[in-house]
Amino acid sequence: MTLYTSTVITPRRPSRVWAKLGENTAYALGLPIILLVIWGIWSSISPAPFFPSPIVIAEAFIETWVGPAFFADVLPSLGRLAIGIVLAVALGIAAGIVIGLVQWLRELLEPVFEFFRAVPPPVLIPIVAVLVGANDLMKVVVIVAGAIWPVLLNTIEGVRATDSVMTETARSFAVTSGERLRYLVLPSASPRIMTGVRQCLSIALILMVISEMFFSSSGLGYRIVYFQRNYLIAEMWSGIVLLGLIGVLLAVIFGFVERRVLRWYHGIKEVERA
Repeated sequence: MTLYTSTVITPRRPSRVWAKLGENTAYALGLPIILLVIWGIWSSISPAPFFPSPIVIAEAFIETWVGPAFFADVLPSLGRLAIGIVLAVALGIAAGIVIGLVQWLRELLEPVFEFFRAVPPPVLIPIVAVLVGANDLMKVVVIVAGAIWPVLLNTIEGVRATDSVMTETARSFAVTSGERLRYLVLPSASPRIMTGVRQCLSIALILMVISEMFFSSSGLGYRIVYFQRNYLIAEMWSGIVLLGLIGVLLAVIFGFVERRVLRWYHGIKEVERA
């Protein structure tokens, strides 16, 4: 006599899904809404020329960025930001894997890395402008020069932290170098790599703005400085708000990618918590 057992998986009810979504939305938007209400009340009671009300900033946001300025300033800035992030992540991961695997190369380059990591990327803007010219390439180079470090260093540390027992076991079973890299080293280092990518995004956004403040006649950084110098306060605040929204968008995209890249890692954490 054979006994068959089955596991019944109860699907989540739509009401629970919507309730959880509403709860997450409330947590995400609750504090910003409260701060906006406080800001609006404070600006109406005690108006200040350099701190306009949220309504005035919203009107300036629509007038400034919804229109030709979006194509002339915002899109080029986002394009340079995207190129800089992609190059920083790709170069940082590739170089970090090689340096992390080769011990003598890591020991040779470590003092050089410590030196260049301590150099603030904005001070390189005049040098890069002289070498490559005051153009879009200069801005991308500045972004890459500053954003690559968290990816590179976290990748090196992640590769170094690969379990030595698993590495020796893979070698004893004659696993090829490519298979060890794909199935052992990269999965082991991926949590640290994603941590570096998260830091890279915020640094790249900052450097995008800074690079556009010099030798430039367009872009978000240029426009914000232009508004500040001409005392267009509401427009200046609208540019700051736009930068914040871009940062939120980058965080959402990163969270979406991270959940898929580290799906196995989060699954292990959930099992450990259970």
